[in-house]
Amino acid sequence: MSKVITHSLFTEFDINLFKAGKHYQLYEKLGAHLIEVNGVKGVYFAVWAPTAQSVSVVGDFNYWTQGEHALQVRWDSSGIWEGFIPEVSKGTLYKYKIQSNIDGIVTEKADPFALYCEKPPHTASVVWDLDYNWKDEKWMQSRQENNALDKPHSVYEVHLGSWKRGEHNRFLTYLELADDLVAYVKETGFTHVEFMPVMEYPYDPSWGYQLTGYFAPTSRFGKPQDFMVLVDKLHQAGIGVILDWVPSHFPDDAHGLGFFDGSHLYEHPDRRKGYHPDWKSLVFNYGRNEVRAFLISNAVFWLKHYHADGLRVDAVASMLYLDYSRNEGEWEPNIYGGRENLDTISFLKEFNEVIYANFDGVQTIAEESTSFPMVSRPTFTGGLGFGMKWMMGWMHDTLKYFQKETVYRKYHQNELTFSMTYAFTENFMLPFSHDEVVHGKKSIANKMPGDEWQKFANLRLLYGYMFTHPGAKLLFMGSEFGQSDEWNFEKSLDWHLLQYDYHSGIKKVITDLNQLYKTRPALYEKQFSGEGFEWINYSDHQNAVLSYIRKGNNPKENLIIVGNFTQVVRENYRIGISEKGKLQEIFNSDAVIYGGSGVGNPQSLTIESSPYDGRDYSVALNLPPLSITVYSFV
Repeated sequence: MSKVITHSLFTEFDINLFKAGKHYQLYEKLGAHLIEVNGVKGVYFAVWAPTAQSVSVVGDFNYWTQGEHALQVRWDSSGIWEGFIPEVSKGTLYKYKIQSNIDGIVTEKADPFALYCEKPPHTASVVWDLDYNWKDEKWMQSRQENNALDKPHSVYEVHLGSWKRGEHNRFLTYLELADDLVAYVKETGFTHVEFMPVMEYPYDPSWGYQLTGYFAPTSRFGKPQDFMVLVDKLHQAGIGVILDWVPSHFPDDAHGLGFFDGSHLYEHPDRRKGYHPDWKSLVFNYGRNEVRAFLISNAVFWLKHYHADGLRVDAVASMLYLDYSRNEGEWEPNIYGGRENLDTISFLKEFNEVIYANFDGVQTIAEESTSFPMVSRPTFTGGLGFGMKWMMGWMHDTLKYFQKETVYRKYHQNELTFSMTYAFTENFMLPFSHDEVVHGKKSIANKMPGDEWQKFANLRLLYGYMFTHPGAKLLFMGSEFGQSDEWNFEKSLDWHLLQYDYHSGIKKVITDLNQLYKTRPALYEKQFSGEGFEWINYSDHQNAVLSYIRKGNNPKENLIIVGNFTQVVRENYRIGISEKGKLQEIFNSDAVIYGGSGVGNPQSLTIESSPYDGRDYSVALNLPPLSITVYSFV
């Protein structure tokens, strides 16, 4: 086989952009590219390794021999090594063997820009392409409208390795999931799926949050094009796709990004900024231009080539604070004496500006657990520029309240109402995520107190409260049918539970709540605005009852919601109404079809000229036990 031929895909403009950190499509230049040079087919390789003394491509085509196919360093001080190797073909296994300038260090690394990787525990990169004929034109053309912030966002969070397993506990493939998962999500009515990281990762117990192949869908479930089929079929079914994206840290596996060319290339060289004590992982150097270009190019890549509709950015709080999980003396203040990581703030703003400028109808979502201001506000107003932020405070307060025995709830109603004091400071998504159903925290269902009937009544009430509270929604897989056990990433969800009425009833509740959310504009048109919510009465602690109004653009479509957070039936419970007319009960979490007792208001209710709750009119309702009831005007 011929040796390396001098060739480059880089222009001077590319190099200038790369050095400035402004090249947002680096994957088109760096990595392994199947091309033809002077009539000869082969692969162009390019890798960034500025501290290298030499770089060789080693692989199954040259028996992994160092020096056999040495790349050439560019003359422009970019630190890029490149070259064309004839006759190397798709499917070839390869790595980069790097001899460092530092102390004779030698590393053997997977390609940071590899499109495909060997199936773990093997670690080689695989020469591949992105050829695929997409069939989701209808979705992509309407995405800007469907994915807008004033549209429903009900997200089903999925771990691909444990949603469902095949015979002998094997993983389902992307292609199998493209049939089973798509049908299930469509049946239950979620508007989006969110995949926990699909990028290649070496260690199953990390759940995908420690990546080594940032540009490659994990080969555990099939080939890159197979993952494209899954996304394509979700889109054809009218379902959006959000990908978990992890720019916060990466593992120090020998073949990964860490100590790449014998230097701290991708990670920050100062261990106070470059090492994460919680996860024993490395942290990107957000102040280095080339690293910023790598990360933003990666985000662009998944949106462009895999048609993702959003990115949920993991562990943003750990990125924002220099003292995150660090004791005194283990961190250094910024130049103003503060604890904020200024490089991260700059990076996140740039990331969001690039995404929203280049992709219509996508959303970025921050998993940010602190009170850092303006996370989901535009950068031109001083915000970080995300579309949404997870409402972690609401999740923790709500679950803390629901875990209390009902007799004590009257003393803790403020744990439910407190969220409304800050609900519109950000564009919040309400998450019941995977983190809440592992490590001894119990499943959502088993957090609920009481006997079996009360547990499931509480669960139906919890979900009714979630779907009528302002904000987008996210529910981790299994929670939608009342999974009893904690999530176990090594096996399938407990699908057999659906044979039991209480569990099938929970699935029916979620299906109907999704339908209610998608068809009642009052629940989504102003979900991020204070104009979309009004309390009727939040102070009835003694009865543990809350009542409120959800509002959309058309006042005639406003909805009245009443929550009874104890198992006591409240007959002729009066709430104030601001106008005459009639109310019709349109959702009742205590309905018999859900496993409830069937208490409710089957007939339309006449609003009376009897002042109450500071309003001119009122109506008397029958409140079912442990229930959410929703009423529309008729």
